Amino acid sequence: METIVLDIGETLIRDDRYWASWADWLGVPPHTLSALVGAAVAQGRDSADALTLLRPGMDVTEAAHARAAAGRGEHLDESDLYPDVRPALARLRELGVRVVVAGTGTARAGELLRALDLPADLVATSGEWGVAPPDPEFFARVLDASGADPRATLYVGAHPARGLFPAKSSGLRAAHIRRGAAGYWWADHPDVVETADFHVSALTELPGLVEGAGSAEPTEEAPGRTRVRALRAL
Repeated sequence: METIVLDIGETLIRDDRYWASWADWLGVPPHTLSALVGAAVAQGRDSADALTLLRPGMDVTEAAHARAAAGRGEHLDESDLYPDVRPALARLRELGVRVVVAGTGTARAGELLRALDLPADLVATSGEWGVAPPDPEFFARVLDASGADPRATLYVGAHPARGLFPAKSSGLRAAHIRRGAAGYWWADHPDVVETADFHVSALTELPGLVEGAGSAEPTEEAPGRTRVRALRAL
């Protein structure tokens, strides 16, 4: 592997602050919004649908602008990173791997991420590129940023429909990370198990994959667990 591309939300960044801030803005308990996010994920829907379940007809983009104008816009700091991010990315670069961070986010999110000075060669968001996953054009941009052959590029993310499947359709190799609501819920779905080249539970497993000594293998579906079988079509 020459390049590893990492998604942002629930791969590098914990979404706790993001959803808690929306709950505060909408005047509902954080656990209420979290439950709705989980329900949306379990149905294979975009997690942002939880916001319009609370406020039907709300324009999420306009509401986000209103929050920013009120001084309650996006914020990221070191506490939002998963603890394995810096050691994993630093080790990958020591191994000579190009590290790219690319995922759904606003242009402002891109600025905040770069301000964290991550051990990465490039940090970019969908808002900066003008196209968002699962659009194939987003993954064409990912490949441009990779600077390597698709088969020498590994995409890492938690959301199957918005990351894993379109990345594989674009010719990249892919690792599914069991992290965040989507990562945990869909981890054992047969389509995810079959599609992902690797299954990991922490970013610190990635250097082992590069070195050829990783132990991350596809896991069997848990007995009795049911999932939405039409996930690929979502």
